[in-house]
Amino acid sequence: MTRLSQSLITEMRRGYLTLAVLSQLSSPQYGYSLVQRLESSGIVIDQSTLYPLLRRLEKQTLVTSTWNTTESRPRKYYVLSTYGEKVFKELKEEWKKTTSELNNLLQGEEEYESH
Repeated sequence: MTRLSQSLITEMRRGYLTLAVLSQLSSPQYGYSLVQRLESSGIVIDQSTLYPLLRRLEKQTLVTSTWNTTESRPRKYYVLSTYGEKVFKELKEEWKKTTSELNNLLQGEEEYESH
């Protein structure tokens, strides 16, 4: 893979990671549980990427966080806010529309190349 391809993939991935993270926060999750849930779906995310993203989402009031100190190790749980639920639904619909359009374009490209 070329460096340019890798750079473009990283840029593309940055866009859908927000949607992927929001999709997992309808119930409270702490960082490690979120990483595991995403990885079980094939989406790998470093903690060095996840925590700044969660802080940004919290600053944008899309998620709220609370500390759970009842266990031996305190954990910060994140969950979608009401506003975050609304924005997530909008992003999800846009994602479906965009991927459908891109699939049509790419399928047309493949058919063109086969002739």
